[in-house]
Order: sequence, then C-alpha cells, then structure tokens
Amino acid sequence: MKVSVNREALLKPLQQVAGVVERRQTLPVLSNVLMRVNDGQLSITGTDLEVEMVTRIPVENYEAGEITVPARKLVDICRELPDKAEIEFTLAEDRLNVAAGRFRSTLSTLPAEDFPSVEKSGTESTTEVDAKGLKRLLDKTGFAMAQQDVRYFLNGMLIELGADNVKTVATDGHRLALSQLSAPGIGGGSRQVIVPRKGVLELQRLLNEVEGNVTLLLGANHLCAESPVFTLTTKLVDGRFPDYERVIPRNGDKVVYADKVELRQALNRTAILSNEKFRGIRVNLSSGLLQLSANNPEQEEAEESVIVDYEGDSLEIGFNVGYLQDVLGVIEADKVKLILHDSNSSALVEEPESDDSTFVVMPMKL
Repeated sequence: MKVSVNREALLKPLQQVAGVVERRQTLPVLSNVLMRVNDGQLSITGTDLEVEMVTRIPVENYEAGEITVPARKLVDICRELPDKAEIEFTLAEDRLNVAAGRFRSTLSTLPAEDFPSVEKSGTESTTEVDAKGLKRLLDKTGFAMAQQDVRYFLNGMLIELGADNVKTVATDGHRLALSQLSAPGIGGGSRQVIVPRKGVLELQRLLNEVEGNVTLLLGANHLCAESPVFTLTTKLVDGRFPDYERVIPRNGDKVVYADKVELRQALNRTAILSNEKFRGIRVNLSSGLLQLSANNPEQEEAEESVIVDYEGDSLEIGFNVGYLQDVLGVIEADKVKLILHDSNSSALVEEPESDDSTFVVMPMKL
C-alpha cells in the first residue's frame, strides 16, 4: 500500500472518523482506524462496534492495499504537520511509514482482516433528506435525549420516516422535543427507529460538513446515512419508545407570547440564584406580565418581570429553569409561544409562525 494525500484533504475527515473511536478499548484493533486504498480513493473507517464511520478521499498516486493504524497518533501527527503539506503513506512489512517534507515517522499496525464491522441487516426502507434540514431536526431535539437513564430506550432519539416527512423526537421523561421536515415518502406507511445517543451526536457533527442530500437507509437493526464523502452506520436501540402524542398537552387555555431574547436573558439572570441541585424557578403569570423568581438555600433571591402578550387568569407554576433555557436555545423565531393550563400541567412551547417543532416541559413542585 502506498498513497499520497494533501493534509487539508485528509485532516478533517480523519478527525471525524477518529471521533467515533473510543480511547479505552478491550480490543486493541478498535483503537485503530482502517485505511484502505483502491479505485482512486483512500477510505478511512473507525468503529466502536455500535457506530461505524467511513470517509472517502479521492487520490491519484497510489498502490492499492489496506492496514489499520492507531487513530489518535495518526490524527496528532497530521494536525501538527504544516498547512498544505503533502503526506505520503507507505506500508513496509508491519509498519506504516508517514513522510511529509523533512518529517518521517513509523506507526505500528494491526492486520486489516482483524478489523470488525458493525453488523448490518438488509435495507428495508430508503429516503433522501436535505442534509442541512436533517441537521436542524437533530439540533432542535437532541438536547432532550436522556443520559444513562435506566430506561435505555430514552438514551437516544426516535426517528420516524413517514409518508411525506421525517420526524425526530427525544425525551428524558421531564421534557420532550419534536421536530419534523418534509421529505419524500418511504412507501408502505411509517417506520420508527431509535438511534442511540452516540449515533445521533456523530451524525450531527458530520452533517456540519455536508452539502446537498443525505440518503437514509433503514434495516432491521441499523440505520445508515450516506453521502458521496461519508457513510455512517449505527446500531439501533431495541426497545419501544413512549407514545409521544399522548405526552403533548392539548388542554392549554392560557396562551402567552413573549420576546424570545428578552425572556431568555431574564431566565439566565434569574437562574444564577436558583438552587444549584434542583434548578427550580417560579413563574407567575398575570395579564401582560410574566414574573420570574428564584431562591436558594443560602437565602439569596432574584426576580425579574418580562412584558408579555397575555390577557387572562393568573397562574403560578414552577419549572426547572435549565429545561426552559434549552428550549429557547433552539427556537429560531424572534417570538415564543407558551401554552399553559394549570400549575400541575406541562407547558407547551412553540414558534408562533411555525408548526414544525413542539416542545413540552413538565412543571416541578417548589
């Protein structure tokens, strides 16, 4: 195997692939990336047996071959080389020689045949989605995924491919985020899968770099996202996601419109003196006014009022301020719409001019 590639063409794809590789591995080969040269391209693969990423870089001068090398060391070497350096990789016996300008190094290797791949079942459904639109879906809902919840099916995101749209839903049992995007139908009704947290995070990182469309391929136990330059394959979570439609409150009779930036800044200021463990904030709603207040065990207090568009009965309700901040952080509109019912009912948060995203935040007792 022999190949020459420009540092700028190699570094970013290599970093994307290395991001999948876990630092501590029981199998030494899983700390490596697989480098394969053939058909005018260098492909680099990394995996942790749950998520697999392959990136492809066009090359001109090469001799076909394949080998695995330590991911972190290869990234560190390429990162420290000068801009626009031409890097030459040459496999000699069981060592990979790396040369660029006056720099020379030798990396240990493990055989390519020892490198595992994520198990893939046959593809059952396929659809094409705009990459930027899919990234927006993941960004708008990813914050609500659980982390290390015993209900393992919450430690990920529901992706639903429907007749004419793609939906993403995430919840940790205390808040829920739902977003949807028009897309070509998959035919034969809708299909739901749960993508694990790491698969979602890696896909978000990748989509930053992609223009045009991404092809989603669904199998019985995997989801594959493909573009001309990368392929990301992730195992699916085997479980049943909660019926999210039942969680969305439909009985809200108090509709409040507020300036998003003003409300977010008021929440940020008031939150500083909330209880660091429980993060509770009290919301008092009255005609034309939303009053926020917080206190903590040190007897410190903060309060602020926000002018809102609301006429109706008064209401006092408590929330985890972090959950409200997260929602306002992903809303794109200038205004935010809050729909409330009583102090024991969840709040519905939406964008006034758009119905493609819905957020639910449960109240808390203060």
